[in-house]
Amino acid sequence: MAANWVKSRQTKYWSYAGVYILVILALLAGLNFLANRYDKSYDSTANKQFSLSDQTIKVVHDLRRDVKVTYFGAKDSFPQARDLLDRYSALSAKFSVQYLDPEREPAKAKTIGFRADAPVLIDSGARKEGAKSLSEEEITGALIRSLKSGARNVCVLNAAHEHSIDDDGNGGYAFLKKILERDNYTVKTVDLKAAAPDASKPLAIGQAPPPAASVEIPKDCTVLIVGGPQLDYPAPDVAAIKAYEEGGGRELIMLDSVMHLGKDEPPAENAELEKVLDDWGVTVNKDLVLDLSGVGSILGLPPEVPMIMSYESHPITQPLTRQPTAFPLARSLTTKSGGKTSVSKLFGTTEDSVAVTSIGPGGAIDPKKGTKGPITLGAAGTYSGATPGRFVVVGTSLWSQNSMLGSRSLANRDLLANMVNWLSSDEDLISIRPKAPEDRPLNITARGLTSVFWLSFVIFPLGVVAIGMATWWKRR
Repeated sequence: MAANWVKSRQTKYWSYAGVYILVILALLAGLNFLANRYDKSYDSTANKQFSLSDQTIKVVHDLRRDVKVTYFGAKDSFPQARDLLDRYSALSAKFSVQYLDPEREPAKAKTIGFRADAPVLIDSGARKEGAKSLSEEEITGALIRSLKSGARNVCVLNAAHEHSIDDDGNGGYAFLKKILERDNYTVKTVDLKAAAPDASKPLAIGQAPPPAASVEIPKDCTVLIVGGPQLDYPAPDVAAIKAYEEGGGRELIMLDSVMHLGKDEPPAENAELEKVLDDWGVTVNKDLVLDLSGVGSILGLPPEVPMIMSYESHPITQPLTRQPTAFPLARSLTTKSGGKTSVSKLFGTTEDSVAVTSIGPGGAIDPKKGTKGPITLGAAGTYSGATPGRFVVVGTSLWSQNSMLGSRSLANRDLLANMVNWLSSDEDLISIRPKAPEDRPLNITARGLTSVFWLSFVIFPLGVVAIGMATWWKRR
């Protein structure tokens, strides 16, 4: 009887063990199924090195047609390429990737379109585009260029000493050109010069001088950028800017503060252009905005460079939640809607700010004499004509120069690109863009290296030995 009891007990234990094993196997199978179907990962790096940007996720997730991607490289480089490209293909079944070694299969590589300067080739069916490196920034840029095959020209006005897209110094706009070209815009300079009267034909006595020749913005300009004119635009140029917008054009207009700051002469007031903007519902005030909140000090910014952390509800700014942008030496805007325009505030300062209209000796500023915040720095509007137009006005042009767009701490580059995307009706591109991988080297002094040596090779090993000896002695 005792033997039967032992036998039944063993049977019961074996039954329990069998059930446990089956449950564990079922759980493992279920987890494996879910992991394959819902591929999720968590990126704990400070700079999100292993996460795709908002723009990449948006573009790939919204694909409407199949995109074929080919990675060209040696076979031993395939795993590294898969680390990045598999994140793309996980977003959409329409994004397929193949890996090809051009040295082993030269004929096939040539047929597909291999180029030595482009390790990744993207074919959306509309056109083929190559990425110059295995980076998210390059790959997403090539994908957008492949999808956006139409002609889209961004014209940067060059008529009154504006920022130049050929200037790669701190104050130039070369970085602006680079950013927009990644979104498949063609960026070019537009010169507007009215023809001078024919001096070979003198005027008769009492004859009135002929009217100045008119100029116009080229019709192939998708977006016009007016980037901080330092001189007054002549009347024909202002008329051309006005006619372009009211005829259905798209414009980004940035005007600098006209206050005398330091030794340099302030920009011209451009009263005629300001009058046009005022008619559209945006008054550009003659002041200087100071941020007294101290938030900018986190990034080392002085009060005359307001830092913005919150934005109004608008397609341009919607992705920029808690993303910092900065606007050096900005002037304030006053907005209103009416007539044929509808104007919306984009962003502005907090209550801890002031707009001053005078500067004392040595640059002294009395915040008590200014207009208290919140203060508008950027606005967007639409013009209701036969062909609807769009415009964006910002109270400084310095926020989009190379030194600001190149800052990794600020989202100025995203804001600028989003403005152009909205102006050109490419709302599907409005997002936070991928950035180049950040290099974070570990710098260690000789003293720190010595400390690492003693901790790793002496203190910790001896500590383990000591704990082991103490445990043995206690149990002896």
